[in-house]
Amino acid sequence: MSRVAYTRPSITDLEVEYATDAARNGWGAQCYDYIHRLEAGFAAHLGVPHAIATSSCTGAMHMGLAALGIGPGDEVILADTNWIATAAPVVHVGATPVFVDILADSWCIDPAKAEAAITPATKAIIATHLYGNLCEMEALLAIGARHGVAVIEDAAEALGSEYRGHRAGAMGRFGTFSFHGTKTMTTGEGGMFVTSDPQLYETVLTLSNHGRSRAQTRQFWPDMVGFKYKMSNIQAAIGCAQIERIAELTARKRAILAAYRAALLPDDRIAMNPEPADGVNGAWMPTVVFAESTGVTQEAAIAAFQAADIDARVFFSPLSDLEFFADAQTPLAHATARRAINLPSYHDMTEADIGRVCDVIGQLLNG
Repeated sequence: MSRVAYTRPSITDLEVEYATDAARNGWGAQCYDYIHRLEAGFAAHLGVPHAIATSSCTGAMHMGLAALGIGPGDEVILADTNWIATAAPVVHVGATPVFVDILADSWCIDPAKAEAAITPATKAIIATHLYGNLCEMEALLAIGARHGVAVIEDAAEALGSEYRGHRAGAMGRFGTFSFHGTKTMTTGEGGMFVTSDPQLYETVLTLSNHGRSRAQTRQFWPDMVGFKYKMSNIQAAIGCAQIERIAELTARKRAILAAYRAALLPDDRIAMNPEPADGVNGAWMPTVVFAESTGVTQEAAIAAFQAADIDARVFFSPLSDLEFFADAQTPLAHATARRAINLPSYHDMTEADIGRVCDVIGQLLNG
């Protein structure tokens, strides 16, 4: 039996065809053609007017925070259960990340904890849609409106997720996406900034091009100090093929999660990614949380998967555990991380592959 990978991209002849065309012909006057095509296609898919292709989701977040004027002395609230890529841009602009606890069912930011953490220095709340699970956006947006605080969506892991008729990433002041090779849609490395705010879009567009406004008539004349977070035309060509296949890519992810749920649930000894009654879970990374009563730890689960020649991925540790961040009172984030593991979910995995994964979980539960 071959090793079961936890993730890899779905690349077809279409991606190869577009990338080859970009490599052969995407220069000179055509050097942005695939980038603009990807931005238009992604914006249309998401249902937002503005999208900017970036070198990473982290870069998109950095520019968005900078465009909102967030900086030294400001605070940004986010869930303690997160990857460093969400918190690092907060630090990059000179602001302070404030970590709060998660909800038990979605593992996403707890709106009540977020509101309780608001101070006069709070400028934004980042809603990270973890592993495709959806934050409680209605509650978060209401909190933001009450306190005059921007609500930002980190939708790096949530392509294909929908909340009450709205696609993840399309509801906040701005949203960010990742196209890393592990994601549902990939450009190898890359990301996207999206917003419905035309002024914010213009600011980020200027920042993304070394601070050069598209209204500036002088060549090589920046209007502000900006960034270099642009995506290459060849990467965008791969993305254009992926966005054409987005329905297929997200449907396969959801089918894999559904297969896991059918095989493993209901079982009150584990919890998995929830499928909301009023939304859609994009199912980027199927995850199992073992009940404390089972005695199964993350370390034990990783060891069992390795013994079965299956890749497994650790659930995110709380960021407040890192020595360069402040401690946080987040018991659920800590307890969940100790007992959780991400499951393999690459697009072309077979029923037999899924069965092998489920067998290991069964062995862990039934010892």
